[in-house]
Amino acid sequence: MQGLLTLASGIDRMNKFFGIVASVMVASACLISALNALSRYALDISSNAFLEIQWQMYAATFLLGAPWVFKLNEHVRVDLLYSSYKPRTKLWVDIFGLLFFLLPVCVIMLEMAYPWAWHAMQAGEMSANAGGLPVWPVKLLLPLGFTLLLLQGVAELIRRVAALRGEIALDLTYEKPVQ
Repeated sequence: MQGLLTLASGIDRMNKFFGIVASVMVASACLISALNALSRYALDISSNAFLEIQWQMYAATFLLGAPWVFKLNEHVRVDLLYSSYKPRTKLWVDIFGLLFFLLPVCVIMLEMAYPWAWHAMQAGEMSANAGGLPVWPVKLLLPLGFTLLLLQGVAELIRRVAALRGEIALDLTYEKPVQ
């Protein structure tokens, strides 16, 4: 089990890197948005590329940042009953949710997204807008994002099973190992 926990920590480190990339994308999109507004209203200059890069950066923010947000337990959770459960019950609920919801949805999304993104990349798909950007790089973000989310789901599953076996302690409020 220690080897699997090491794998889970490696997945965490990788997703932390992509979380940082997502943070940079947010800051970059804000800067580009401000510069675009300034150039449009002050200089009467506009470009479709400025608008498209903003939505592409938003896609990168969401798809690359979601696995790290999941790791930090900052994702949306409908918590009507979960908070009242005992720690062991919470572990079982999490395992059930990971096995029957998160992981299968990620696999389905990957089965649909990889061919779509691959075709766009092979075709060198471009925006239909005048002065637009290539579309295929942002389409590749979809399978990448769901791959990262799938891996983070596996890491969380490993941790839940280890906690059930008594090998690690988890604070199920914040999902961080107790030290």
